Amino acid sequence: MGDYSKFAKHLSSMNRGYCMEAPSTVKTHTFVENIVHILFPIKLDCKIEESEVELELGRCALELKELLYSIRNSIPDTPENITAAFMDQLPAAYDTMMDDAVSIARFDPASSCVEEVLLAYPGFYCIAVYRMAHILFKLKVPLLPRIMMEFVHGQTGIDIHPGASIDSPFFIDHGTGIVIGETARIGKNVKIYQGVTLGALTVEKDLARTKRHPTIEDNVVIYAGSTILGGKTVIGHDTIVGGNTWITESVLPHSRVYRQHRVIVKDSKDFNAPLDYVI
Repeated sequence: MGDYSKFAKHLSSMNRGYCMEAPSTVKTHTFVENIVHILFPIKLDCKIEESEVELELGRCALELKELLYSIRNSIPDTPENITAAFMDQLPAAYDTMMDDAVSIARFDPASSCVEEVLLAYPGFYCIAVYRMAHILFKLKVPLLPRIMMEFVHGQTGIDIHPGASIDSPFFIDHGTGIVIGETARIGKNVKIYQGVTLGALTVEKDLARTKRHPTIEDNVVIYAGSTILGGKTVIGHDTIVGGNTWITESVLPHSRVYRQHRVIVKDSKDFNAPLDYVI
């Protein structure tokens, strides 16, 4: 074995230099998985009796309290009070999650039942965890909501900032590559497909406390690959945004937004490829 004493000393000094407390990512991931399985026990192929639910919710509350104690000097209230506030808001959040699931099952022709949504839809899983992370974000808990959402991001490919405001019902289909920024505002009955970005026009630190991301009003459908940018950009209600569009200005309600392009199909027997390629 080599002599790592100098590097170890360097790492030790760097670790002491961190200016902010941080919760354990491993324990945060465990908390997320445990509370999701309590809310939706079908994901563990089991049914839980009422007394067991109460016990398991108590354990999740203890896990959350432990995470909050690790950042106790950075939160605006005691770990006990924040945990109690989170648990008080969890029933309403659960009802909202179920509204999301029911809406997905009703809208998506590929879904046979709500149970299939709970078990097999990464979009729903990400939305459910977002709704819990958003509670903690509103309670001004630092870092923990972001770690929760980055855990889900790694599992689903869907990147939702916990600060985004998303009404219900909300439907993410397929999901991979979706990005929803911190100050995005999304209304009721919005449907978003894979590869959609709700982002900022510019990335500047001095804009941190401003609205940088777009507003999506009720009953909007945004198809795959579309990019919508800017805090002043509003997509009016009942609008359909076609795939692969680039939008940086507001769109009136009841609009149809799409790119004009042609797809040319020729019989390959009569087609000679132009010699303009490079290998």
